[in-house]
Amino acid sequence: MTMSGIGTCLGFDGPGEPGSALRVAFELDGRSFTGLNGGPQFTVNESISFVLSFASQAELDEKWDALTADGGMESQCGWLKDKFGVSWQLVPAMMPQVLSGPDPAGAQRAMAAMMGMKKLVIAELQAAYDG
Repeated sequence: MTMSGIGTCLGFDGPGEPGSALRVAFELDGRSFTGLNGGPQFTVNESISFVLSFASQAELDEKWDALTADGGMESQCGWLKDKFGVSWQLVPAMMPQVLSGPDPAGAQRAMAAMMGMKKLVIAELQAAYDG
């Protein structure tokens, strides 16, 4: 995940304090996003979150550590909040294979393992599926 192209459009012509950002445009991993400052009545919560998929444990660990740094908070099942209160779920790319693979008992074991984790661990999920 890379973040680049951060730009802001200041809210001088819209609601809010002079100098506050009304709209923020940014790019994450080649995808464009726009954030809109809706004021204090629209707060950040879990109804909006980002889900990121990772091929390796090292990549997942690196992003997990970066997003929980400086005041971020871990949750369960791969969920966390960054220092701004934005919710993220970081998942291994292999999750579909262990949660809905051809072995229903293995999928149940993998689900049970996931439910007991904060940061998801690929080797532990695979081992649970394998029995």
